[in-house]
Amino acid sequence: MFDHSSYDSHEDVHLFQDAASGLKAIIAIHSTARGPAAGGTRMWNFVSGEAMLKDVLRLSQGMSYKNAMADIPLGGGKAVIWGNAKTDKSPALFRAFGRAVESLQGRYYTAEDVGIDVADMAIVRQETAYVAGLDQGEAASGDPSPVTARGVYLGIVETAKRALGSGDLTGRTIAVQGVGSVGGYTCDHLAKAGANLIITDIDQAALKAVADRTGARIVAPDEIYDVEADIFSPCALGAVINEKTLDRFKVKAIAGGANNQLVMPEMGELLRRKGILYAPDYVINGGGIINVAAEISGNYSSEWVDAKLARLVQTLGEVLDEALTSGQPTNAVADRIARARIAAAR
Repeated sequence: MFDHSSYDSHEDVHLFQDAASGLKAIIAIHSTARGPAAGGTRMWNFVSGEAMLKDVLRLSQGMSYKNAMADIPLGGGKAVIWGNAKTDKSPALFRAFGRAVESLQGRYYTAEDVGIDVADMAIVRQETAYVAGLDQGEAASGDPSPVTARGVYLGIVETAKRALGSGDLTGRTIAVQGVGSVGGYTCDHLAKAGANLIITDIDQAALKAVADRTGARIVAPDEIYDVEADIFSPCALGAVINEKTLDRFKVKAIAGGANNQLVMPEMGELLRRKGILYAPDYVINGGGIINVAAEISGNYSSEWVDAKLARLVQTLGEVLDEALTSGQPTNAVADRIARARIAAAR
């Protein structure tokens, strides 16, 4: 693991297995320099243990950077559970995962992510206090996805100002990949702003629901890379900007809620050369963790969340402006700022 391409000097990485419930999980803590590590739990049917490890390492590093750019008192961590979120869930599995989180004694706070919902986290909470994103409790605020989506929408507007010359999305075409919790709420914001939507997902029911309420046009999953649009908004899984998709994009900007959108950092420079303005994923999608941070504090304040989200959108604009002025890729600018903030805290 120590020479893994995604290791990046993680503080600790924990593997958990519970034979009785079938739990196989990894919790990766990238940094606690700014505070206890925080990041959601993803349940996914990985093709291999290597794929699982790579995913959690990249995601936990991304959380360190995300939390630093959101300027919240949290470090970065992430958890992944190996399994099919539609068929493998059970109370026993989530209680076993709760015990795993508890064993870290507050070094890691968890919340929902892909494949996990508020009800699952409520079961985890039966075994540990280090859970956020709940809908019951003194500081509970519920699913953070709506706040993430609001930040993604505001980030799209901020990106459009620079890539399209205006933040007015009326009549603009936006291709949204993934219409789950974050993607679906983002589509609602975009439709209300007057955008024309092209959407895709493997979940046909979710696609129909979003299309019915927004008037979006549905395309097959692989077709989303070839559509003529102003902005491509990836809101599903990561690594969708890669060698196979790069030359297919016919957009001026990429701005969406998915984590780890670039299959490798060098893709940022290749996007810049193509004239595509990229909103770094861990900056634009930081709304949810801001909401989680407010809950972890024990004194949830929607005003605090709104102020932090507004400042995050401003930070995104500053990253984009510096990149455009200096000729650097946007992800390199954001990485430098995030690393400096973590180093200063350390």
